[in-house]
Amino acid sequence: MFFMATKVLSWLWRPGVLRTLISHARLASRLIREPRVPVLTKALPFLAVLYVVSPLDFIPDILPFVGEIDDLTVVLFVVALFLKLCPAGAVAFHREAIGEGRPFSPMSPMDDVIEPEWRHS
Repeated sequence: MFFMATKVLSWLWRPGVLRTLISHARLASRLIREPRVPVLTKALPFLAVLYVVSPLDFIPDILPFVGEIDDLTVVLFVVALFLKLCPAGAVAFHREAIGEGRPFSPMSPMDDVIEPEWRHS
């Protein structure tokens, strides 16, 4: 069991993995506050937190380290699903805002882009 714990920790400390986890968490925290993200989609991260604090688990937490891995797996899966279900425009807007170091602000109505196509009948 110790070998598996060491293996998982070494995976988490790879250069890009931890940076990706942090960037996804920052993006998710901004999208939870974004009014254009549907309420049901916003419920996903809260359900993941509820699972983590719940005494019911897929793998009991009494098993050292292995019990926490299932919590981490659920959180990672839910964050990835949350980001996938969020509107693409909102995700792009907030990724750009994070990249530019701007503080949180919701998208304005002008941030919607409609590309019309003229069809002559």
